[in-house]
Amino acid sequence: MAAVTDRPLAAYATVTAAYWAFMLTDGALRMLVLLHFHELGFTPVQLAFLFTLYEVAGMATNLGAGWIAARFGLTLTLYLGLGLQVVALAALTRLDPGWAVAASVTFVMLTQGASGVAKDLTKMSAKSAVKLLAPSGDRALFRWVAVLTGSKNAVKGAGFFVGAALLGWLGFAPALWVMAATLGAILVTVLALMPGGLPRGRKGTKFSEVFSKDASINRLSAARLFLFGARDTWFVVGIPVFFQSTLSGPLGWDPRAAFFAVGGFMAVWVILYGAVQSVAPKVLRARDRPLAELASLAARWALLVAIPPLVLALAAALMDGAPLIALVVAGLFVFGAIFAVNSSLHSFLILAFSNDARVTMDVGFYYMSNAAGRLAGTLLSGLSYQLGGLPLCLAVAGAMALMSWWGARKLPDLVARPAPA
Repeated sequence: MAAVTDRPLAAYATVTAAYWAFMLTDGALRMLVLLHFHELGFTPVQLAFLFTLYEVAGMATNLGAGWIAARFGLTLTLYLGLGLQVVALAALTRLDPGWAVAASVTFVMLTQGASGVAKDLTKMSAKSAVKLLAPSGDRALFRWVAVLTGSKNAVKGAGFFVGAALLGWLGFAPALWVMAATLGAILVTVLALMPGGLPRGRKGTKFSEVFSKDASINRLSAARLFLFGARDTWFVVGIPVFFQSTLSGPLGWDPRAAFFAVGGFMAVWVILYGAVQSVAPKVLRARDRPLAELASLAARWALLVAIPPLVLALAAALMDGAPLIALVVAGLFVFGAIFAVNSSLHSFLILAFSNDARVTMDVGFYYMSNAAGRLAGTLLSGLSYQLGGLPLCLAVAGAMALMSWWGARKLPDLVARPAPA
């Protein structure tokens, strides 16, 4: 790859700002779609299907985007991601309330699929850029990727609240136009401010190279798949629908007030999750630990992730009403803190395991696994909640976390081996 820019901090700031802007609209769009269609009477399984193509598109995109960035350059995939999200937001405004359910679901799935492509083009570009821009030594890479990832998730959390607020204030289509116009203006700004010098790609890069031969990368990718499956199993459909249904049903809240409460919880959860991600290097004392020891922590923290959902599943089978909501809120914040440390550690390890020459492809493969986990979690969220309510939804999330431990348990041994060419 070409030499990186001589203005790494400016490039890092520009990439981070672009990623923030995208993730604000990503969080807002998810909450808009979820709450709007729940209000229209969609079932949990129908709601899950609205996001299915988003995750499927993410799986395919990460493989393709890693190769495209390696072949044609990182900035191209970044600009494509931002531009495609503007198109997806504008397209969704054409949704007609008079359409049949099948037509509405199909149309929203397609626009969400385009948004999924956009998200993973942007994410892969931003994360790969950090590997190339971060200074060497003193675990600076961990700190830089932790700040990028943590701040991104805090912004996405704010997006959940923004989406719920815009839905209640402006309505569905006007909210989408506001988001599309804002992101379009930011794309123009990023095009003007991006420093030169980021890798422009290398000719002759083969698509088959995206599949890693490094067992540590493959194991970490499996752990990532189940980790995000554990989160999205409760996050995508189960908990928002449970809160909305309980608040506006048995507890008698006004539906609009319930919208704000659900959006507020999701926003605060993701914001705090992002804040913990940002300080994960300090929590893990990463500066003083060798890479193999940090790899071993990925397995230990995966076991800790499983505890809150399994405990909450038991509580949900025995309790209901306001006491259950209070306990679930507290338990999911504990889950979020543990999950955040594990997620931040994964984001560092994939960059530490990869080399500069194939970083976009390794990151693309890893985030393909991430998208596969989100897809599994999305489907399981709607299915498990519809079949067994909140107890089954949380129990499945706990089982997915245990599978993440299974994927990560051999990482320390693999780190000591030389990576294949």
